[in-house]
Amino acid sequence: MSSTSFSQNSTSNSNFWEHVSFGGGLGLSFGDGFFSGTIAPSAIYQFNDDIAFGIGLNGTYNKQEDFYKSTILGGSLIGLYNPINELQLSTEFEQLNVDRKWERNIGTRNENYWYPALFLGAGYRSGNVTVGFRYDVLYDQQKSIYADPWMPFIRVYF
Repeated sequence: MSSTSFSQNSTSNSNFWEHVSFGGGLGLSFGDGFFSGTIAPSAIYQFNDDIAFGIGLNGTYNKQEDFYKSTILGGSLIGLYNPINELQLSTEFEQLNVDRKWERNIGTRNENYWYPALFLGAGYRSGNVTVGFRYDVLYDQQKSIYADPWMPFIRVYF
């Protein structure tokens, strides 16, 4: 006679959430007829003390009075590696839909396109905060929403 039974450990779900951290970014810029606002929430899963992977969302609205406005929506995948406690290396793939509408007739048509970015970064980590620089290896000066391929960052996860 043979008997088989299956059970599920009730702590397995709670254990998953113990490894998840939430963070993201908020941005606000304004002055002399210009406004820009960004919200970018993200979440990572910490596999161990050295490696984490996660996802993020990005929403940005820009407006230059009597010139243009843009709406930018997209998502990202992020990987974090800590070879030592104080050093965090990162890679982030971001895919954004850019919708620009020109308010002046300057010979440029309205634009709607997808823009990819692949950031490689390094930063100093202390607790749940990392400060550093990242570089977009796919940077295209004509289509990027960023002014430069080099960008400083502050990353916080709780």
